[in-house]
Amino acid sequence: MRHLHAIGCAVLALVSAAWIAPAAAQSFPSKPVAMVVPYAPGGGHDSMARMVAEQLAARLGQSVIVENRAGANGRIGAEVVARAAPDGHTILFASPAEIVIAPIAYERMPYDPMKDLAPVTLAGITPLVIVAHPSAGVKTLPELIAKAKAEPGKLSFGTAGNASSQHLAGAWLNNLTGIDLQHVPYKGAAPATNDVLGGQIPFAIVGMAPVLPHIKAGKLLPIAVTTRERVKWAENVPTAAETAGLADFEVPHWMGVFAPGGTPAGIVAKLRDEIAAVLGTPEFKDRMAKLGVDPVGNTPEEFHAFLAAETEKFRKMYALTGLPPQ
Repeated sequence: MRHLHAIGCAVLALVSAAWIAPAAAQSFPSKPVAMVVPYAPGGGHDSMARMVAEQLAARLGQSVIVENRAGANGRIGAEVVARAAPDGHTILFASPAEIVIAPIAYERMPYDPMKDLAPVTLAGITPLVIVAHPSAGVKTLPELIAKAKAEPGKLSFGTAGNASSQHLAGAWLNNLTGIDLQHVPYKGAAPATNDVLGGQIPFAIVGMAPVLPHIKAGKLLPIAVTTRERVKWAENVPTAAETAGLADFEVPHWMGVFAPGGTPAGIVAKLRDEIAAVLGTPEFKDRMAKLGVDPVGNTPEEFHAFLAAETEKFRKMYALTGLPPQ
């Protein structure tokens, strides 16, 4: 009898869970949603988050409030969401830094991205771009590689900082081509962009958003983008993969949405569906093109597989930097 009672309790629990999940999704959201951006206001990441939040609020019938929780290369904001109630009312608008790079670069992490956060959807992808000051004397990636080989150790490139995706991309480029571009880490993409604009450094590897206006104005030369295919809104800029020996070179920057780990699947699915609907509108795509971003909106399962592949790739790239775990 005790055995039958135990089985009955287990069945009841499963049935209850099956009813609770749809009910939770149907009643969600029951209050304003906080969208945590783990970076300061004003950048391309923040801009996209605010555009998504504005349209998502209209679809959910609740306010979606962007909260900037900057610091520790995105880890502070990510931890806020990892520790939040798993009810979908606190979500993270994340980047590779705090999701796939941080667990590789830091021995002690306040959260486990794969356990404490639930993937919702890949919101958008934007290329990193290798840019040159006009005085650098190169207009193509093969020319840059040739110049670097002729002047080993004398050329430098700026990035948003040590262990950033831009830094790792530069280390991989050095490894694949046998050149020795010296890395100059900055505290963010803005100062790196300012210095390459001023000619203090000849090259930079940065996200497309902060340099797109300068490229259009002719103040910076786009050498190559790091996506596998050319981007529609900058089709004249070749990919790095088009250069001999770099066929596998692909290091896009991406933005993704996460809920706290343990958030009911129904709520995660509802968030994904509504965000994907926002990302799919022609108006939104046009606005994203001005930021240099291609919207995606894939499923949680597809996003999870993407993250696994990204983690493995960044682990190999991090080893090339020579940086020890911090």
